[in-house]
Amino acid sequence: MQLVEPASTVTGLEEAVQILEEEIVLGFLHPRERLVEDDLLERFGLKRHVVRQVLVELERMGLVERKRNVGALVKAYTAKEVEDLYAVRELLECQCVRLIRFPVSQTAIDALSATQKVHDEMVQAANLRGAFRANMRFHELLFGLSDNPVLVAAIHDHAQRAHSVRSSSLVVSDQLERARREHWLIIEALQRGDVEGLATLCSEHLKPSRDNYVAAYHRRIGK
Repeated sequence: MQLVEPASTVTGLEEAVQILEEEIVLGFLHPRERLVEDDLLERFGLKRHVVRQVLVELERMGLVERKRNVGALVKAYTAKEVEDLYAVRELLECQCVRLIRFPVSQTAIDALSATQKVHDEMVQAANLRGAFRANMRFHELLFGLSDNPVLVAAIHDHAQRAHSVRSSSLVVSDQLERARREHWLIIEALQRGDVEGLATLCSEHLKPSRDNYVAAYHRRIGK
């Protein structure tokens, strides 16, 4: 699959954070991989204090951990940590969709459908960055229907923390296709006003990335 660079950014700091975020979620930077300041200085053409701000922001997002005498590493999770993180994600996301008021307006359905068509195009073109961003936008619109910005912010925060967990599911074509199909099922459930069906779809939507990571973790440690 091809890796397509983002079309535009606002500042050097934001550009570096965006690109490194994408490389973590797409699996081009792996858990426990070091992010070396000097390498980032050369790659992005930033001053050292800005590179350090980049690492601080990535740490705040839950993507990087900094260790004394080691430096910055892509965040790695144990199987238990992943299971705990995804249990919280499931609680938040399923409760969020239960707060949606039905019937959902046709304007909202149209906005979700338009975003999903972009996601379809990105998946078809194997544009991993584009698929990732369209996927994020789809979920922002979906959870925004709850009209609870505090809950939506919590969902976004926990989704970011799962970026390194999700990487194996976002670069495998059949997993991308599964996610694409499930998005359309979510839209259909919204149109029907099927609250519990929608919650079940959101729960099932989380499982592939969790299960793939946990299985890989146990293979790595020989379980």
